[in-house]
Amino acid sequence: MIATAAAVAFVVISCKGRESEAKPLNLAEVPYQVVDGMNVIQSKNGLLQMRILSDRMERYSCDTLDWELFPGGLEVFAYNEEGLLESTLRSDNARHDTDPKTKKEVWMAFGNVKITNIIKQETIETDTLYWDKAKGEIFNECYVRLYSPDGFIQGYGLRSDDRARNSIILKPFNNFFVVVQDTTKVSVDTTNLIGPLPQKSK
Repeated sequence: MIATAAAVAFVVISCKGRESEAKPLNLAEVPYQVVDGMNVIQSKNGLLQMRILSDRMERYSCDTLDWELFPGGLEVFAYNEEGLLESTLRSDNARHDTDPKTKKEVWMAFGNVKITNIIKQETIETDTLYWDKAKGEIFNECYVRLYSPDGFIQGYGLRSDDRARNSIILKPFNNFFVVVQDTTKVSVDTTNLIGPLPQKSK
C-alpha cells in the first residue's frame, strides 16, 4: 500500500515537472487552417475569370499580418473577357499577405516561376514574382527570360498587367535573338480549340 502511494506521488510530481517545463505556444508559427487539394474559382456574370490550385494551403495570423503559405506550389489560370484561357502561372512556392487593417494584399510566387500567355504564345521565366491584385500588375526586380514568336530577350526587372498581355523587361541585356519564322506557318490555339462534335456511328 505504501509502495503504491509512493508510485502515484512520483507520477504526479513527474507530470507537474513536465508541465512547468513546457514552452508557450507561438500561434504565429502554427497554422490555424490547413487546406489540402485547394481549388478556388473566381467568376463574374457567369464567366470564369480565374482558377487557383495548390496541393496545400496553410493560413496563419497575428496582430499585424494575416498570411497564407503554399509550400506545395501554386498554379493560376486566368481567363479573358470571352472566357478563354489566356494565361497561366506556375511556381514551386508561394505566399499571400494581407494587412488586417488596410486589407492591402501582396501575392508572392517564387522558385521556378513560369508565366505563359497562351494567346500571344509568350513565356516568362524568373525566380520571384509579385502580384498587386488591386492594381492588376505583376512585377519583380530580378533576372527574367522572355520567349515569344518574335525572339528571345533577357534582363532584370519585369512589369506587366496580370494577364501578361504587355510584358516589359526594365533592364534588358544588349543581346536579342530573333527567330526566323516560316511566313506560311499557321498558329492554332490548341488549348481553347473546340473541334467538331463527334458523329454517332450508324
